Amino acid sequence: MTKGRRIRRLVAGDTVWLWSTRHRHPGCRDEVFLRDEDSGAALRIVFDQAPGRITSGGFTDAAGTVSASGGGHLNLHEPGVVRRLLDEVLRRGPVPADGVVAVVDGWPLFDAVAGD
Repeated sequence: MTKGRRIRRLVAGDTVWLWSTRHRHPGCRDEVFLRDEDSGAALRIVFDQAPGRITSGGFTDAAGTVSASGGGHLNLHEPGVVRRLLDEVLRRGPVPADGVVAVVDGWPLFDAVAGD
């Protein structure tokens, strides 16, 4: 199994999240997928390639790295980065219901997290 598809554990408070990253097509995008180990609630944080927004399948060889042309990058394989993304999602809104997958645009999160 590749590094990107390896399931990893992230503890946030009393919740254990299982997470992985991957690059997907069509539409060249990088994703972080998190699932609450107990409830099955899940988050799919999606970074679609767009003008000024660069995914790992675009102009870089660094797998799992997303960047903005104005500066800043995030390595989606780093647990600290995933934790900051998760914290930002939770700060902005409720956790998805049990068994539901919420799809979240990663770029607004990038702007908040890359500046940390």
